[in-house]
Amino acid sequence: MAIQIVMDRTGDRHHPFDPSDLQEVAKAEQRFYELTNAGFTAAVRTGPGQISQIRSFDPTADETLFFPRLIGG
Repeated sequence: MAIQIVMDRTGDRHHPFDPSDLQEVAKAEQRFYELTNAGFTAAVRTGPGQISQIRSFDPTADETLFFPRLIGG
């Protein structure tokens, strides 16, 4: 089971999906592009305490994190 975790000012939302289910993968891909087009940064874990930014949907990633663009000055 893969998961997309969306971080925002209210906390986080978890969206699990089965990578072998084409309908669930399509929904996860749609969510990926909706979030990244809205300004969220997407990243996958590459090791303990390490992440790497991604710019395209990876259905094989076990965990994708989305965090909002930082705003401030």
